[in-house]
Amino acid sequence: MAQTPSNMLPLGTVAPNFELTNTIDNQLVNLQKSKGDNGTVIMFICNHCPFVIHVNEALVAIATHYQKEGINFIAISSNDAIKYPQDAPDKMKTHALSNNYPFPYLYDESQDIAKAYDAACTPDLYVFNAHLKLVYRGQLDDSRPGNSIPVTGNDLRHALECLLNNTENTKPQKPSIGCNIKWKE
Repeated sequence: MAQTPSNMLPLGTVAPNFELTNTIDNQLVNLQKSKGDNGTVIMFICNHCPFVIHVNEALVAIATHYQKEGINFIAISSNDAIKYPQDAPDKMKTHALSNNYPFPYLYDESQDIAKAYDAACTPDLYVFNAHLKLVYRGQLDDSRPGNSIPVTGNDLRHALECLLNNTENTKPQKPSIGCNIKWKE
């Protein structure tokens, strides 16, 4: 199992805009129209990565909770679906429905959006404020498949609480670790 870290996009970076198809309902999702009143979490994930599978339940729980607080969540898969057919849009829809995703699950077929965000792994998490400026990037928490640390989502939860309370996040922001994005050649 390869372990690729996040690239850690600089804080303050403005979220690159996008318009991608939501594999759940085939509707276009535009970042500007879908951003949350209080913030937006962009998550690069995929169906088959054991690191994502390990945290799926926590991602759903955190999104369900914080969407009520005006923070929208958007998941994006940028993997090459030709070489990794388990990450194809039809499989993404099945995966999202079976995991009860309360957020859109978008397909970045060109991989341009992953490149714009400098995404490197799955999961790769980005928290933007109401003005779409980056305030957190990195890991969900210290749990990884096989390390016996419980999945809590503490790092992401702390970042979201800081955002909602308009306080500076002074905790160190650690890179996420996961499978590398499956780039096209």
